[in-house]
Amino acid sequence: MRRALALARQADGRTSPNPMVGCVVVKDGRIISEGFHEHIGGYHAERNALIHCQEDPAGADLYVTLEPCCHTGRTPPCTDIIIEKKIARVFVGAMDVNPIVAGKGVQILRDAGIEVTTGILEDDCRKLNEVFEYYMTAHRPFVDAKYAMTLDGKIATASGDSKWVSGEASRKAVHRLRRHYKGIMCGLGTVLSDDPMLNCRIADGVDPVRIVCDTHLRMPANAALVKTAKDIPTWVLAGADADADKRAALEAQGVQIIPSELDTSGEIDLKKALAVLAEREIDGILLEGGGTLMGSMLKAKLINKVHAFVAPKIVGGSGAPSPVGGVGVDKMSQAVQLNGVAVASYDRDLCITGYPVYTE
Repeated sequence: MRRALALARQADGRTSPNPMVGCVVVKDGRIISEGFHEHIGGYHAERNALIHCQEDPAGADLYVTLEPCCHTGRTPPCTDIIIEKKIARVFVGAMDVNPIVAGKGVQILRDAGIEVTTGILEDDCRKLNEVFEYYMTAHRPFVDAKYAMTLDGKIATASGDSKWVSGEASRKAVHRLRRHYKGIMCGLGTVLSDDPMLNCRIADGVDPVRIVCDTHLRMPANAALVKTAKDIPTWVLAGADADADKRAALEAQGVQIIPSELDTSGEIDLKKALAVLAEREIDGILLEGGGTLMGSMLKAKLINKVHAFVAPKIVGGSGAPSPVGGVGVDKMSQAVQLNGVAVASYDRDLCITGYPVYTE
């Protein structure tokens, strides 16, 4: 199963909105074939492994990180080929939360006389597809808030200079995150202050869909995001009553405007906007906004995970911005706690990851 997990990870960034899945076929104590879901629209892991077998897999064991599908989508059901190839035993990592499958795949195999064991390295297999699981059950994208700050909690100096807070190793890690997520989001403030590209600049990278929250369509026509919108998908969440001429000008440059409902404060209703993005098959978002958007997303309890890169430097300055803005909480006891905390080092920087726990 560990080999199957390693295979699945090879497709990182290429299967959305499908899960990453790996499969290993074992016969007489030998691996006789293996495969993974390589890209959206391609064969699933089980079918890839079985059609590439160099010997008869009848009587073999099949290890797969996710419950085999039993429906026809972009590809045929994996249960069909498992039964057809006369696999004797199937070992499943995690059950599929997709209601179209959700236990039905395992039951079909058992009804066909195949011995099925579930829950093999289940935690690892579920974590592999935490984005897919949340997207399927919550019907909105999994949001990973990423920011880099100094030891004194600043994301830029008081003058606004932010290149670079973190080191090169941390920045490479961020590009791997950009490859992992289908979408990347920032607010208008980040566009105006940093003029970012928000693309993936590693050798095997996949550019995410770039999403900007810009209620009144104030994004300048010469912004890097606009100038490259015909090459990299760029979507702007804007109020339905935003200026028609500005909308037409941005659309002419390749930007897609998504009319969005506003909340009581006159800003984009983030929860409803995420639901719209989910309908467009955005299953996960790397949130790289400034303090205003981070604060709004946290207040709305829409952040599922945090990647906080901390650089061993101090800039000071009461006017220097911090990662999360907004009103905040009144008491330390009200602070949002993180579960599942892990710490990784990237050269001189640290990265703290965790999952926010929201109280009612």
